[in-house]
Amino acid sequence: MAKKAPSTLLNMLLSLTAIALVAAAALAALNGATAEPIAKAQQAKVESAISAVLPSFARIEDKTVDGCVCHVAYNEADECVGAAIEAGNDKGFGGHLQLMVGFDTNGVVYGYKILETHETPGLGAKADLWFQKDGKGSIIGKDPASANLTVSKDGGEVDAITGSTITSRAFLTVISDAANTFQHLNI
Repeated sequence: MAKKAPSTLLNMLLSLTAIALVAAAALAALNGATAEPIAKAQQAKVESAISAVLPSFARIEDKTVDGCVCHVAYNEADECVGAAIEAGNDKGFGGHLQLMVGFDTNGVVYGYKILETHETPGLGAKADLWFQKDGKGSIIGKDPASANLTVSKDGGEVDAITGSTITSRAFLTVISDAANTFQHLNI
């Protein structure tokens, strides 16, 4: 039977340091093994969102405008068909809300896809469908430059998600921010 080390401050510090080093090495190895698959999955999610929020296109040209990543889409004849803007804010009820918002060449909302949300399931999480074409607060086909894309409770034209006014306000703010970024693209 092995002799137990005396319970001294030095022995406890050495034991805890050894445990912390083994745990840190294990976490670093796990992070290294998963970093590339996570990055590929995120890239696939972004590419899927771009395809979902824009009309058919042949190629994409990425630009950064006002700190937002913009994906300008072109058809086979190299004519611009629209742009997808990645925009977000931290004003949601659950915190950060990140969207991919697609605009046609006239600045009209063509579609949107939620990239990241921490909203309450069953309430704020309804934003993925609520503001779509057949949703109760549809923004698809509206021009943010001429439409008042704020919740009706604040005098706007859009019905808020029932029980999720904060999420609705945050969502519509992201749409407006994306529209402002689109205006600076000059396409």
